[in-house]
Amino acid sequence: MQRCEPRVSPLRYPRHTEQRPPAKRKKSGRTGVEGGLRALRAGSGAVTVTYGRRAAAILRRRGGAPREAGAGQAGSGSRYSHLEKMTDLVAVWEVALSDGVHKIEFEHGTTSGKRVVYVDGKEEIRKDWMFKLVGKETFTVGASKTRATINIDAVSGFAYEYTLEIDGKSLKKYMENRSKTTNTWILSLGGTDYRVVLEKDTMDVWCNGKKMETAGEFVEDGTETHFSVGDHSCYIKAVSSGKRKEGIIHTLIVDDREIPEAVE
Repeated sequence: MQRCEPRVSPLRYPRHTEQRPPAKRKKSGRTGVEGGLRALRAGSGAVTVTYGRRAAAILRRRGGAPREAGAGQAGSGSRYSHLEKMTDLVAVWEVALSDGVHKIEFEHGTTSGKRVVYVDGKEEIRKDWMFKLVGKETFTVGASKTRATINIDAVSGFAYEYTLEIDGKSLKKYMENRSKTTNTWILSLGGTDYRVVLEKDTMDVWCNGKKMETAGEFVEDGTETHFSVGDHSCYIKAVSSGKRKEGIIHTLIVDDREIPEAVE
């Protein structure tokens, strides 16, 4: 009878390999404050925000991130106290109308879909929960109730674009058209700053947000629209430029002194 010997496998020694530290996982960048901030000064009216760490850093630099405990109390006089309450602030626009320059601020939360619109610091629209992250919000601005719309569009990935429209036109187009139909002067009288706006189509005069009482008068070389600012006598003189493209030239005279026109 043949004897069977047990088969023994040869010893296998582990191959020597260099131990490397585990690779670090790349973070998605979605942690931190959700939101970014871009301030526009009558530019194109479009703001593109990428959410994540970079946006959080922008907010911290500009005072938009929430304050840590003990960092101060609300109403302490900080110039950023208004922004510190807006953890999802994504865009700020300034819109020059006849009754003044208005600030529009917009909050957008990409987790809850929250939308909040402020006009001159006053809350106009608040929607704390929105299933749809894109869309539009419409409201009014100023004494003349000018219609404004904020459009929310997804650009790519976690980036969103916010555009402001005034009276159905982009902010840039609206301001270009407005510069053709209005004249603005900024002056100081007795230590007080005044902003005077003439609406050419109606010849209405506004001063610091108030529509002024005026009296028109025909003169030898044109017309004069008279009004008063405090104890100061003012009038806007309109004369023909003699050139078709330039049309009528309007000049503000205060106490017999010509005031240079301002560019907004």
